[in-house]
Amino acid sequence: LMMITIPVMYNWTFIIARACFEELQSDYLYLWFFLDLVSDMSYIADMVFRTRTGYLEQGLLVKDELKLRERYLQSFQFKLDAGSMVPTDVLYLLFGVKYPEIRLNKLLRFNRMMEFFQRTETRTNYPNALRISNLVMYIVIIIHWNACLYYSFSKAMGFGSDRFVYPDPADPEFGRLIRKYAYSMYWSTLTLTTIGETPPPVENSEYFFVVTDFLVGVLIFATIVGNVGSMITNMNAARADFQARIDAIKQYMSFRKVTKDLEKRVIKWFDFLWTNKKAVDEREVLKYLPDKLRAEIAINVHLDTLKKVRIFADCEPQVFSPGDYICKKGDIGREMYIIKEGKLAVVADDGVTQFVVLSEGSYFGEISILAIKGGKRRTANIRSTGYSDLFCLSKDDLMEALTEYPDAKALLEEKEDRSS
Repeated sequence: LMMITIPVMYNWTFIIARACFEELQSDYLYLWFFLDLVSDMSYIADMVFRTRTGYLEQGLLVKDELKLRERYLQSFQFKLDAGSMVPTDVLYLLFGVKYPEIRLNKLLRFNRMMEFFQRTETRTNYPNALRISNLVMYIVIIIHWNACLYYSFSKAMGFGSDRFVYPDPADPEFGRLIRKYAYSMYWSTLTLTTIGETPPPVENSEYFFVVTDFLVGVLIFATIVGNVGSMITNMNAARADFQARIDAIKQYMSFRKVTKDLEKRVIKWFDFLWTNKKAVDEREVLKYLPDKLRAEIAINVHLDTLKKVRIFADCEPQVFSPGDYICKKGDIGREMYIIKEGKLAVVADDGVTQFVVLSEGSYFGEISILAIKGGKRRTANIRSTGYSDLFCLSKDDLMEALTEYPDAKALLEEKEDRSS
């Protein structure tokens, strides 16, 4: 998506500029032809990749090329992509190379850039910063387009014909390309943001142009205020929620006339929670995940800590080669395993058919090891698909640890009786 976003941004930025500022098109003609060719090749490559991009159907990734191709060809996206690839460049032969606006159909790929930003937002650790950057980019593009249209409008009205339009380029001060664009951007920024003063319009068409700009400017200003306010609220949402809890406990302690010393201790405790990032309710954050993903996250987060516990510190590391069986269905289980590296497959009795693949952070065999009274047998065949590095916790190690905690042992025996 990033590779198609770059040519889309190129077209949205330079096609309008080349169409309105003639010097920009004529002075760098061969450069534009080369960049246009690269852009078109990127568009074609994107269409090819789209016919080979898998999609989820009922949670399963569809990879069948025929289905992928049919789905893409029947989508609305394909119509936009096909429209953007209409070879309008042949019109250069009829109208000449001074009219780059014939490539405006290339702007139809705008939604691909939007898709890139949306996917990036879901994957980045700084979504609010990305949203602000996107908002600034959209505003700059709108101001850029308005600046180009202002210069083109001034050309239609006659440069220097009145104080509203762009001054006569015959004046050396206003004849350079960089000054034309800078002046137009300055005028566009002042008008759309309604900040500062610009020369008032004179002709009726100029009044209509300014009114339209003001309406667009009002929408932009409302968008800026609304989006920035929403982003700031989201950025401070955790702190605001935490502060509300502190305020509630303060009011309660004041109402119950709690001593000042105890009140200070409570406030210090809340400060400790916030400073050490422990104010987040992990259960609330993870409640939308399925049990398996929650278990894998718990192992990933707490595995290093578990290794420091005496029970788990002595876990025996074991390495299995490709095709090795870790356990077979019906065997008596005396260990549980935690996968450190590699992948294991739960297979059928034929040893080939795979039911599920276990990866790093997964665990199995806990049913056998928690069977205090023994006799629990393995319920599946598990074999290594490659070289696998596992931690093994034996039943004897667990029993040795439980001798010091009879209450915990009794609790496990009670749970075993319930499950049997």
